Amino acid sequence: MDPSDFADVLASVREFVREQVVPREDEIEEADEVGEPLREACKAMGLYGFAIPETYGGIGLSMSEEVELAMELGWTTPSLRSLFGTNNGIAGQVLLTGGTEAQRAEWLPRLASGEVVASFALTEPDAGSDPSSLTTKAVRDGDEFVISGTKRWITNAPLADVLMVFARTDPDAAPARGISTFLVPTSSPGVSFSPHDAKMGQRGSWTCEVYLDDVRVPAVNLIGGESQEEGQGGLHRGYVTALKCLAHGRLHIAALCMGMAARLVHETVEFASTREQGGHAIATYQLVQGLVADSVTDWHAGRALVREAARAYDDGSDKVTGPSTAKYFCSEAVGRIADRAVQVHGGSGYMRGVPVERIYRDVRLFRIYEGTSQIQQVIIARGALGKAARG
Repeated sequence: MDPSDFADVLASVREFVREQVVPREDEIEEADEVGEPLREACKAMGLYGFAIPETYGGIGLSMSEEVELAMELGWTTPSLRSLFGTNNGIAGQVLLTGGTEAQRAEWLPRLASGEVVASFALTEPDAGSDPSSLTTKAVRDGDEFVISGTKRWITNAPLADVLMVFARTDPDAAPARGISTFLVPTSSPGVSFSPHDAKMGQRGSWTCEVYLDDVRVPAVNLIGGESQEEGQGGLHRGYVTALKCLAHGRLHIAALCMGMAARLVHETVEFASTREQGGHAIATYQLVQGLVADSVTDWHAGRALVREAARAYDDGSDKVTGPSTAKYFCSEAVGRIADRAVQVHGGSGYMRGVPVERIYRDVRLFRIYEGTSQIQQVIIARGALGKAARG
């Protein structure tokens, strides 16, 4: 995108977030829902398709541009970004990285406009950090596949029109092989959902369980299509697709964390500068200054890491270790920054209705989803140690 055009996009999003969304944060928290006016505004701004190429009706941001946008979105409740996060991220990326041209042409324009909401149905009750252990199965029956299984904590599933479902198509293959991905409309007979989950934080971002009871989909809904040539098509290639999508998502989440870090630093500085104790603003006390300094340092370090990882992602030099290092450091860092923000606020920081209390709960999830911190450690270590890490 032309730099001046991208600057306009960032300016518009910043204005929207700070003037339209921030004043509604308490409302979103209380209702556990992002209201329809904000949803429609996000569609009108093209936010449902920021990572989808212009060819398919999206904005077509590079990774370096996407992380800057994510940092702007991080200034407010993460439930806003969650509305369109799956269309651009882990669900939309399934089509971009693994789909056929026909599948992309049919679905990506609808995702980019917000006409359709897509969800990434990978996680299961017994398959979280290790997706290779999933048990949902898809059995070929003529020109159809019959899918059975349960998915858990699927973001946007209660709102979704289509699911990207990962299922085992070869039960005799090694755990990381024999998995395929299917495009499953939520209107399909046999698809049902639990009530949306009551979570510690990130209220307004809906997740739930997805039940697939002998759901029939046509074979053309196999992501990547079928091919008679070895290594071609999408059959049994779902695990590779999942890893590529998760790498993209991890870098985006890292940037979102740093956007939230910026908000936390802002709230901390504002409070420390105006709250008086012993006749002085608490900002004059060096122990408070130390907490602020540590948070500012974490924030600057995380931003620099995200931007460098995004550059390497764009030029193709690192699409594995870089996203994991960024997600690991930034998700841990924003947790530390949130903890310090509550500490500086003292008793006020423990009270509902104070932004840092809500953000403290919101950021805890980032160390868990799209690969826990411990999974990121394994990926980073194996990238550095190579075969030695596997004995």
